[in-house]
Amino acid sequence: MQIMRADHDGGMTMTTISKIQHLPKVELHYHLDGGLRLSTVRVFASAAGLPLPDREEELTGLLRVTEHCASLAEYLERFRLPAQLLQTAANLKRAAYEAVEDAAKTNVKYIEIRFAPLLHTGQGLSPEEAVSAVLDGMKAGEQASGTVARLILICLRNHSIALNWQVLELVQAFFGKGVVGIDLAGDEAGYPPTLHQPVFEEACRLGIPITVHAGEAAGADSIRGAVLGLHARRIGHGVRLEQDLSLLRFVREHRIALEMCLSSNIQTKAASAWETHPIRKYYDEGIAVTVNTDNTTVSNTTLNLEYERLMFHYGFRLNELQRMNRYALEASFAEAEVKLKLMREYFAEA
Repeated sequence: MQIMRADHDGGMTMTTISKIQHLPKVELHYHLDGGLRLSTVRVFASAAGLPLPDREEELTGLLRVTEHCASLAEYLERFRLPAQLLQTAANLKRAAYEAVEDAAKTNVKYIEIRFAPLLHTGQGLSPEEAVSAVLDGMKAGEQASGTVARLILICLRNHSIALNWQVLELVQAFFGKGVVGIDLAGDEAGYPPTLHQPVFEEACRLGIPITVHAGEAAGADSIRGAVLGLHARRIGHGVRLEQDLSLLRFVREHRIALEMCLSSNIQTKAASAWETHPIRKYYDEGIAVTVNTDNTTVSNTTLNLEYERLMFHYGFRLNELQRMNRYALEASFAEAEVKLKLMREYFAEA
């Protein structure tokens, strides 16, 4: 799949693009099912006997959106085909391996991949087998590339509390074996965070790090519920934090990191346009802003491109990008010794 530089080819020098490429990076918000390579989709579909369009542009239309995406609902439609294909241990393992390999190509030194294990049991795979397969692929990718990879398991807002208890039990079973945290994602507007508070209260009691998707499809109240009700140490997206200045101050003072996904936020209409996205404001306010792709295939992006867009649209300088990577490593759920090693090796000067 060709990755487009969209509207700013002329605004970036090759020297700047090279510096961005060589910048050591940390990614905290990457969905496994949103990053499948097109070539891999064809391999998986062929093995499953699933017909696909012959023309590349038709296939890309099934898997990615453009800046003209109308809504989050349209964006989420692009996960339908990957969900069908990621139902075997072999496919999950390969997808995880390639996710780490692709991250390494953009000089990512540490990545946290996330997925919802209960969505990958449609062909007889157990949730435990799904998690094991992803971890196996990630570990193989880490050994091959040197990029450190860890896994976050996702609870879904539209699932019952009983199902999300299962996810927490999976996190417990694999904690310290590659799994480092738990997330809540899904229909933010339709399912407030309080519905799943018991699960996340228990996760907090167990010392399991928590991140929550919030402030993407709902307002600042959703972020407040995630932080105060679900004990989130990080917020996925957090675009609408600016609606509540007292909450913004709380987030800043408690060093609750924002996992911001610029292109995705524009495509899903979490932000109406490049010029209205609050990432520059949040950074200047002293919030621990981190930069992420969300879904490399669906959003047709890479972390390098996200950094180019930060420089082009918001005037971020290279040293500020370095600082945001340090913020990301500090906010990561990595083991203390891993975090210290990476900090000394790549981010001590940020």
